[in-house]
Amino acid sequence: MRVRKTKKIQRKDGMTKRSLRKSSDRKTGFIPAWRSQLEEDDRRYLWHPFTQMLEWEKEAPLIIEKGKGVYLWDLSNRKYLDGTSSIWVNLHGHRQARIDRAIITQIQKIAHSTLLGLSNIPAIRLARKLVEIAPKGLTKVFYSDNGSTAVEVALKIAFQYWQQKNPQDKRKTKYVSLANAYHGDTLGAVGVGGIELFHKLYQPLLLSSYRSPSPYCYRCHLGLTYPSCRIACLEEVEKILRDHQEEIAALVVEPMIQAAAGILVFPPGYLRRLREACTRYRILMICDEVATGFGRTGKMFACDYEAVTPDLMAVAKGLTGGYLPLGATLVTQEVYNAFLGKYEEFKTFFHGHSYTGNQLGCAAALANLEFFEQKKILKKLPVKIGYLSQLLVPFKSCQHVGDIRQMGMIVGIELVEDKNLKTPYPIEERQGMKVASEARKRGLLLRPLGNVLVLMPPLSTTKMELKQMVEILYDSITAATGAAC
Repeated sequence: MRVRKTKKIQRKDGMTKRSLRKSSDRKTGFIPAWRSQLEEDDRRYLWHPFTQMLEWEKEAPLIIEKGKGVYLWDLSNRKYLDGTSSIWVNLHGHRQARIDRAIITQIQKIAHSTLLGLSNIPAIRLARKLVEIAPKGLTKVFYSDNGSTAVEVALKIAFQYWQQKNPQDKRKTKYVSLANAYHGDTLGAVGVGGIELFHKLYQPLLLSSYRSPSPYCYRCHLGLTYPSCRIACLEEVEKILRDHQEEIAALVVEPMIQAAAGILVFPPGYLRRLREACTRYRILMICDEVATGFGRTGKMFACDYEAVTPDLMAVAKGLTGGYLPLGATLVTQEVYNAFLGKYEEFKTFFHGHSYTGNQLGCAAALANLEFFEQKKILKKLPVKIGYLSQLLVPFKSCQHVGDIRQMGMIVGIELVEDKNLKTPYPIEERQGMKVASEARKRGLLLRPLGNVLVLMPPLSTTKMELKQMVEILYDSITAATGAAC
């Protein structure tokens, strides 16, 4: 069969033959050669993250070509709502003019120079800004490349802090984290992770740590109900901290909400009491704000809900507004001071990345934070969050919706086979993926966590767009489960 060519020829009206061809492709089903080649090359050469490639290679991949606002377009010019903020990173929509300009302006000066033995303007300005908006008491910023490396930096700093603090503290080499925790995919971060599916295989490679049950109120392992339980599950982590305080360097926790665990929201007071316990037993507190930071929960940082200042705090994802990979680890002056000494004492933190403090990433992050201030994003969010809550009310009557968890602009909807018994769908049924597939047909992109549907739209999403997303999600659950809500 002869294949038609799709040479890009510009017309006076700005359209191209290729773009015109895309429009007709949708109607005729014709797949041009250039698109077929991309799909073939994807299957042949790309290895996708968190993806079973045996299944992936059987279907045509969805290839995104462009984005604007809360929308993404594929190669056939089909339009989709970005229901997960491109996996929890985008804040103000795609192609946000302020961030676009900041990157263009910076690249006209320099794209990157090392932070080893040198400094640069965007890195300095961003560090100051982060300290100004962070929980009070965090005073120093160490840059890295992403969320995993930001957590990795925190783990190494916490370890080295105690090695250099006092001789009697050298035993403090272990960590505490919560069951179901996810802090990244580098080995240190995996070592404090608690999702068996992701982490069990690598156990022989990991650092030593303690696990405590997480506050999963819908499926309380103690069989209790909040608030009459008085947060009894917290006693278990407090006991670990108390009994092993001589050997624990730090507790690692996502504040207020465990994201990858299935959007598990902490009961009020849980985080504050963790902070108090860490202080009482001389254990550093590391807060992983990679997923929760920069307005996702309704406040700049989730720690702000209970006025908690951790000893170390990791940020990434939304730091650049979803534009470029950049991570940062903030620490208190007390932690920083333990690394000060003469050259020959070797108290230096011997850690760094080639792109540490990259100018383009820092410029994007500065523009992101300026946009927060200029548009008063945090002040506008409560109304939008309240509206989203109202939209979710009808889901409570759905036959296969067991629990709805929301914090700010983060929503988790747990699907169950039997609502009365809270029986989960068998994993082989891939019920979450079935709903996501139905949503995609209707113009909404989602990425479920097993049987938990996650809706985490950009903060810039309008009420109308939120309504569209929620209505599609509602219809998709009905279609996938075969039961009307």
